[in-house]
Amino acid sequence: MELKKLVKINDYEWEIPRQGEMRVPGKIFASQRLLEEMDEKVYEQVTNVATLPGIVRASIAMPDAHWGYGFPIGGVAAFDPEEGGIISVGGVGYDISCGVRTLRTGLKREEVLPQIERLMDELYETVPAGVGSEGEIRLSPKQLDEVLVGGARWAVERGYGEPEDLEYIEERGCMPGGDPDCVSLEAKKRQHRQVGTLGSGNHYLEVQYVAEIYDRRAAEAFGLEEDDVVITIHCGSRALGHQIATDYLPVLAKAARKYGIPIREKELVCAPINSPEGERYFKAMVCGVNCALANRQVITHLVREVVTALFKEARVSLLYDISHNTCKVEWHEVEGRKRRLFVHRKGATRAWGPGRPELPERYRAVGQPVIIGGSMGTASYILVGTEEGERKAFGSACHGAGRSMSRHQALKSFRAEHIIETLRKRGIVVRARSKRGVAEEAPEAYKDVDRVIEAACGAGLTRKVARLLPLGCLKG
Repeated sequence: MELKKLVKINDYEWEIPRQGEMRVPGKIFASQRLLEEMDEKVYEQVTNVATLPGIVRASIAMPDAHWGYGFPIGGVAAFDPEEGGIISVGGVGYDISCGVRTLRTGLKREEVLPQIERLMDELYETVPAGVGSEGEIRLSPKQLDEVLVGGARWAVERGYGEPEDLEYIEERGCMPGGDPDCVSLEAKKRQHRQVGTLGSGNHYLEVQYVAEIYDRRAAEAFGLEEDDVVITIHCGSRALGHQIATDYLPVLAKAARKYGIPIREKELVCAPINSPEGERYFKAMVCGVNCALANRQVITHLVREVVTALFKEARVSLLYDISHNTCKVEWHEVEGRKRRLFVHRKGATRAWGPGRPELPERYRAVGQPVIIGGSMGTASYILVGTEEGERKAFGSACHGAGRSMSRHQALKSFRAEHIIETLRKRGIVVRARSKRGVAEEAPEAYKDVDRVIEAACGAGLTRKVARLLPLGCLKG
């Protein structure tokens, strides 16, 4: 990206000045090096989002930002329905509520290492993964509707997990406002055997250990110590979320024309939040969120069964679950007054600071856990949200390292066998359903996660709590 088009606020905050049809400025949180490595398309997309009706404060991009559908991946934008604000499929993404949850195991690294091969084998056999993967749960249309309304609560009520899990999931495990009647039969048909499955692409299940603690107070609140073994699950709403996005793109394209919304590019099709079309998409999207929460909850149950069978002393508990492809209704202070906003986070995660009543009581004094997944074979991080991040970015943070190379490029550049062997020599056990998937997700296809975290924390959006390193990785 050309720096001359940006105004430097500080080492980690840059502004695209308001110009032309832009209603607000653009904001990019990144170091100079990360900016220079960003695709020029990120600049273009941040600028385009800034022209949309009802946008508040700024069109925002995170340090891991890269080109996406309409909005950049790593994009954040808030819209006020009282000022004609819109809702956009491109602002949420195709994998609705793709997210991460991290589980504490109560185990130490030295306890797990002798059994890591067996543990990864058992997880491979137990957790369905891969393109089109299906689980043991078969849902009737009525049961699937219950999932779309009930989310993780539905799963816990049927024995997939423990009631206390719900306290440590955004929205307490169920986002209100979903209406299964707004979800197509095709979407439901594609999902009826996918609850409790990992999927493919960048999704994974990773056994990790805490390599370093940076913030003792927050780590104590989160129940983390050095050498603790944790398990992180990264997946979303599977085929249902993708089909919802596919179904509503033409609906919102027609709505944009109907309501005279100027669109810079066709991928930014949208509808007013308060329109019938906008309301139906929002209700369908909520169903996608709840589907993803149920999915990760069932996988958690499967992981618990494996870990507790192999390690009798294990106590698997949920640290936190966050989504990073959503549109959520939130109250934020803007220009001195509280406003009800629809906050789009696409490849970005919510990151509340301390004191928010939405947070679990255990975490309220320090802030929300922010889980940042690295690429296969690299570090992941537990961060904590800040009050400064709420002011600057509607309480948002990056969601991962961010791709630096397309999947097609990665497939041409790397061999799965070489990646798996290289990681094995570093003590990381990989189990994968697809060699293609391993090559596409090569660690070298992603940005340096350490530099991304440095930028997010340098900008004040988050603070570092713990650095995690992998012991084993399950891929689709």
